[in-house]
Amino acid sequence: MPTTELLRLYTTEQSRLRRLVQRITGSSESAEDIVHDAFLKLSGRDIGAADLGLFVRTAQNLARDTKRAERVRYTYAAHTAEEQIAAPTVAPDQAMASRQELNGLFDALKSLPQRTQRIFLMSKLDEMTHPQIAAELGVSVSTVEKEMISALQFCRAWKKRRDLF
Repeated sequence: MPTTELLRLYTTEQSRLRRLVQRITGSSESAEDIVHDAFLKLSGRDIGAADLGLFVRTAQNLARDTKRAERVRYTYAAHTAEEQIAAPTVAPDQAMASRQELNGLFDALKSLPQRTQRIFLMSKLDEMTHPQIAAELGVSVSTVEKEMISALQFCRAWKKRRDLF
């Protein structure tokens, strides 16, 4: 809960801090958000009028962090080639071979115990975490991990057998 002094400090210094942060970020919208974030960050502390410098420094640091993150995103986007973003074109025969291999794996998975199959599919197809799977099935996370290890070993062995032919 913010102290009365921090609320007063926020009210009186908000516009000045917003201008300062806007000079750093170049954006009035993000400046307002950053000043508010600085207030929230300090709201759990016992802040008084003498701590104005802490409030200013917190807002400046958050503004610099925001600007740095923006530069990183921009640099990444600028160096990402279009072919890295677009899905590669797959030849029809290659797509058919991949589909047959996937169907073969699904058929092979049927030889696993029912719970192992279900855990594997929940993890790989539904992208559920081990704790989520454990909760869904009413088993321990350790059980899910053991079953996943078993399923992955089975998949590796199946792939190795297919690669031999």
